[in-house]
Amino acid sequence: MSAIMWPPLRSQGIKARFFHASVPREGRQIKRKIPLPREVAQWDLEKDFPEFENDDIPATGHMYLHQQRRVGYYLRLIENECRQLVAFRKPIVAPSASTPLVIRSIDYAGEKHPVTVKRSVVVPVGQLPLKDDVAIHKAKLLAGVRWSEEPPKDSGVLGSSEEGEHGYIKISCEDFPRPLMNLKWISDAVDRLVAEANDDSDKRYQDLPLDTRHIQARVKKAGKGEHARGRKHRPGIQDFPKEWLPQLAAPNSQSPST
Repeated sequence: MSAIMWPPLRSQGIKARFFHASVPREGRQIKRKIPLPREVAQWDLEKDFPEFENDDIPATGHMYLHQQRRVGYYLRLIENECRQLVAFRKPIVAPSASTPLVIRSIDYAGEKHPVTVKRSVVVPVGQLPLKDDVAIHKAKLLAGVRWSEEPPKDSGVLGSSEEGEHGYIKISCEDFPRPLMNLKWISDAVDRLVAEANDDSDKRYQDLPLDTRHIQARVKKAGKGEHARGRKHRPGIQDFPKEWLPQLAAPNSQSPST
């Protein structure tokens, strides 16, 4: 096959040379710009970089093999090393009055996400170290929209009649770059709330009514009809008197023939 000569090169009488990967490069060696710790790596272009002979798999195949290696790596961890975690097993202990805080975090299996630094704390008002009913009422007023009669649905707290007598307070923070910094800010906020609620130097909080407009707005936004006439739950068959309910016939009884 004859080489193609470009018009400018023909006019100047310059011979065009075309190089290919199969052209032998004898005695040509290159060195890495960054030397290795022990010695400088010397590569031979002919031996270390042979000509491609279509004997390799495509990039998608390499990605599949890499995924299989990762799966095998974690399977080996489960088989060999997870058995050693039994020594660190601890029994589940319910939170007591000394540890009323319930911390909630979000994790995406190790992947980076802005919401992973966020921390949320839910605490029952009845378990806070408040000295009297006036301090409890003042703590609800200071909490504002963060106070609710029932625990938030995403808090992980089931709620009971004893601990939820005075409602729950939820505080979240994601302003700092690390999770522990956000959690420390929430802990300090709870401490300041308790200290301010127990301070009886200001008597103006005793006569202020509790503002529940944020609870009514949340219920109304849900659109389930629970906001009508001040009811807390939708009426059901269990709310009717038993004598009003129709008496169901037994399955084996037969209706009289007419």
